[in-house]
Amino acid sequence: MKKWERIFEPKFALPLITLVALIYRMYPFFKYKYLFGYDPYFHLAYIEESVKAGYWIKFITFANAPSGAKLDSPLGLYLAPYYVYKFFNIFGVSLYDAFRITPVIFGVLTVVFFYLAILNFYGKEEAFFSAFFLAVMFGHVFRSVAGYYRGDNYMLFWYSFALFGISLAFKYWKKDERYLFYLIPAFASGLASIFWKAYYPIFGFLIGNAVFIAIGAFMLNKRRYFLDSALLTLSTAFGILLALKLGGIYSYGMLWNSGISEKVAKEFGFKLEAIKDIYLFVHLKVLVPLVLLFILLLFLISKIKRVHYKLGALSLVTVIMIVGVMKIDKPPFNYVWIIKELLTGFGMFTNPPIAETQKSTFQDLFAAYNIVMFLVPFYFLRFYKRFKVVDVMNFGLIIPSLLMIYYWTRFLFISSITIALMGGIGLVNFYKIIKGINISARKLTAVTVILLLLIPFVSASLGFERLSNERPFANKYWEDALVYLRKNSHESDVVLAWWDYGHWISYYVRRAPIAQSGPNSFVASYYLGKINDNQLMARGVDYVIVSYDTALKFGAILETAKEPKEEHFMVVLPLVSTYKALIFQRENYKIVAKPGEKWQISVIVNYKTYTPKEVWIESKKGVKKVKISTTGNVVNAYVYINLNYGYAVLMSEKSFNTTLAKLMFTNEYPKNYKLFYSDGGIVKVFKFEHPNVEVIKNGKEIRFALENGDKEYSLCISGFYENGTRIFNDCYPIAENKPIVIEMKIQEVKVIRYALYEKKKVLDAGIFRVD
Repeated sequence: MKKWERIFEPKFALPLITLVALIYRMYPFFKYKYLFGYDPYFHLAYIEESVKAGYWIKFITFANAPSGAKLDSPLGLYLAPYYVYKFFNIFGVSLYDAFRITPVIFGVLTVVFFYLAILNFYGKEEAFFSAFFLAVMFGHVFRSVAGYYRGDNYMLFWYSFALFGISLAFKYWKKDERYLFYLIPAFASGLASIFWKAYYPIFGFLIGNAVFIAIGAFMLNKRRYFLDSALLTLSTAFGILLALKLGGIYSYGMLWNSGISEKVAKEFGFKLEAIKDIYLFVHLKVLVPLVLLFILLLFLISKIKRVHYKLGALSLVTVIMIVGVMKIDKPPFNYVWIIKELLTGFGMFTNPPIAETQKSTFQDLFAAYNIVMFLVPFYFLRFYKRFKVVDVMNFGLIIPSLLMIYYWTRFLFISSITIALMGGIGLVNFYKIIKGINISARKLTAVTVILLLLIPFVSASLGFERLSNERPFANKYWEDALVYLRKNSHESDVVLAWWDYGHWISYYVRRAPIAQSGPNSFVASYYLGKINDNQLMARGVDYVIVSYDTALKFGAILETAKEPKEEHFMVVLPLVSTYKALIFQRENYKIVAKPGEKWQISVIVNYKTYTPKEVWIESKKGVKKVKISTTGNVVNAYVYINLNYGYAVLMSEKSFNTTLAKLMFTNEYPKNYKLFYSDGGIVKVFKFEHPNVEVIKNGKEIRFALENGDKEYSLCISGFYENGTRIFNDCYPIAENKPIVIEMKIQEVKVIRYALYEKKKVLDAGIFRVD
């Protein structure tokens, strides 16, 4: 063995890869204060509030305004960082930091078990490069990095652990007790259900592995693996049963008792009784029996000794199945069509206007996998001369992963294990083929350096470069604005903001946002000026947030509201020069501004110069409309220039007249809006003044006072158990000088929801916790 080859020895390789994986994932921990993305802020808020309460709350008041929300994520998603905190707390680690490092722990463990699995399946070199690529690829790093907390990290960890269990069964193939190792994927798949509500891919991967183990056994005439295939299939059935049992304790998956489950079941004539999850039902009642039947048929055909008889039998069964599927609308033939539904995500894989639910482009693939993606075709060199059952088994992971990549960019993370596997094994395959060719030692050295040293180095460099360029969306401007709002608002107040920022509102303000987790057409319509005051009051809106970031997402606002883009135009231009004039430019759009008693403003589009109709300037003194020197062609364009932060906004008349533009770029907003907070151009908060209920808690007494109300109204108050069951619903007359005071005599009341009515018209609404 050459000295440099010692790095492939597990005692050197595993610590090295673990260290690399840890460094990559911990890098943002030391570089950034804020969490990545949006969702993690809600998860952390929930953990903090539960720790404060002393139990895991089930009715969340700082979400889904004005009604609140029941916890819909499995509790394991929150238990993991909590217990990480409990362990590291003795060393002085805060809950915030424990939350940040939890994804790192499970991301690194994924790399470790993946390495061990490939080591058992293949060998030292394949394990080293596959695991190394997974350790450094941005596709896996980002969703397991410090500060980005997402549930799919857990699912991939449990799959790597399940794969490790399968690899042990393959490694010890001469021992009868090896079949016990299939308990590992059984428990791993079931346990995955308590950490992420969309855990279903782990079952798809495992049963896919089982199918292709059988195919590999048939192709290579290694009939002992048919039992492996059957046991792995049955292990997924056990995992389903375990998931159902755990679901009653830790909460079920996203398809449980959902509209999608009911729709698909009705379409195919199923009755979801004990199992109210269409995927779990189909997997247990359809996929498992069909796969076991498939394994049995292949096993029986494999016993035919003559090759042409074997192929004939296989062809006959295939033809019968195809004819049956096309002509017979009864079980088991019609079940194939529900499998088609399953492969398309039961219709879930639509493309709303958010980044992670778009189809993957080449740029997305390269950002996630860099040059490793070009090594993927070399995986098929395994089939050049001799291949093993495991080479075929991997297609149970490869095929679903490629489908997932096609549908959504979100699945680039889950599929990273596939690209790492194919890339690492492919690289070693290619190297071994080159090494087997009779070439000079000098050329072999060059090939070795390029393949085994340069490619991993370049991959690691590209992965780290992509990671180092990633920035948290949250910043001090948002934190300052939201903390101010928390300190100067009531617990039951409702906040309207673009849905991206809803989780920040939950975390920093601990108030309920109108929108979070996904695109919201109501909020989009509001920003476009299509929502009236009555509709705002019906949802209890007390504060409205507009921002520089929201203006950048104007296209998504139009798309979410399904508003035609004709006549709408809004583009944000950064300041690029202050020499002689202020110049703002983005692509083919340029604004040239010269201050004076009358501002000289030129809008240049595609080298043609125009004068805008109106110009608004914001400085430290506030926002004002300025007089402009009219020269040249005046067009229906509107310009806002921010001198505090150095940017400008160019708008069409229709876009300028939207609520978003009026609040953010002018001082011409309705009288019932009061500027509550402004940092001069990044985040602005407005108080929406209307008949508003102020809630003051004093021990067991709760006082409801009316603000801005000039009549007598009725206030309806509902009390709820922690599980969301309503205990009481009482209505009282209320006026500005006649507050209502109620005493909480029922200890079990945990949440209060209220609504202020003028006859049947809702004027205000809110929700808060009694304790």
